[in-house]
Amino acid sequence: QVQLVESGGGLVQAGGSLRLSCAASGNTLRIVAMGWYRQAPGKQRELVATATNAGSTDYAYSVKGRFTISRDNAKNTVYLQMNSLKPEDTAVYYCNAVWGYGLGHMYDYWGQGTQVTVFS
Repeated sequence: QVQLVESGGGLVQAGGSLRLSCAASGNTLRIVAMGWYRQAPGKQRELVATATNAGSTDYAYSVKGRFTISRDNAKNTVYLQMNSLKPEDTAVYYCNAVWGYGLGHMYDYWGQGTQVTVFS
């Protein structure tokens, strides 16, 4: 089992910045990737950014150039630096960890979510 605890959400004016953090605990040795997803009211959960253990990153097109994902593997923590925030970034942001040991044995773990609200 892996537990994920997020922090750093809040209310910010458009153009501002926020930094989200997510700390993993429990059986973290088999975490292969961590990332962030978000879900706005009435919409499906969508990928924001991911980072693998090897250092590869991937971003949603809508956040490229504005958001940066980073990991501190020693602390089992993933961060999301969000700059130039827009009202359309308003959503609940969920931390995700991909855990497993091979094909057919990969599992997703989720944090409880943290609200980000951007006002104009």
